[in-house]
Amino acid sequence: MDAYAAIRTKRDSRAYMDRPLDDGVKRRILQAGRMAGSSTNRQPYRFIAIETAEQKEALSACGGFMRHVPQAAWVVAIAMPEEHTLFDAGRAAQNMMVAAWAEGVASCPVTIHDTECSRLVLGLPEGLQALHAVAFGYPPDPAQVGAGRRRKPLAEIVHHERYGTASR
Repeated sequence: MDAYAAIRTKRDSRAYMDRPLDDGVKRRILQAGRMAGSSTNRQPYRFIAIETAEQKEALSACGGFMRHVPQAAWVVAIAMPEEHTLFDAGRAAQNMMVAAWAEGVASCPVTIHDTECSRLVLGLPEGLQALHAVAFGYPPDPAQVGAGRRRKPLAEIVHHERYGTASR
């Protein structure tokens, strides 16, 4: 699948098959995250890859909307220095999710609401925080991924020069 097709067809999925991800696929997903741009090329993100049922369950207790995390085959928490912008974490997460989808792996980003919980669960040192993670797994029915709400038309979300100026 080419990059544009992966971006255009990728949708979040919270349902996964009980099937582990291949080590090569996991490595490519992590490599895609590593290759994300960052402010002044600091590369502040650190990835914590989680596979065990116990660790996925423990991490899921750190957020309000993480019930699907224990069912994922694999989860990557994104730790960032507290002083860094979360924009860089989002760039890394999106790279990983698009690379995963190109491999036929579904994903869903999650917010970690309780940073003290995640600090303990992930063993983070002082100064690092994990506010986001991405759950990965093979979808039960790839054709159903993204079958929900349609995207708004481009003309509805694009403005030119100033907000309120109709799309051309």
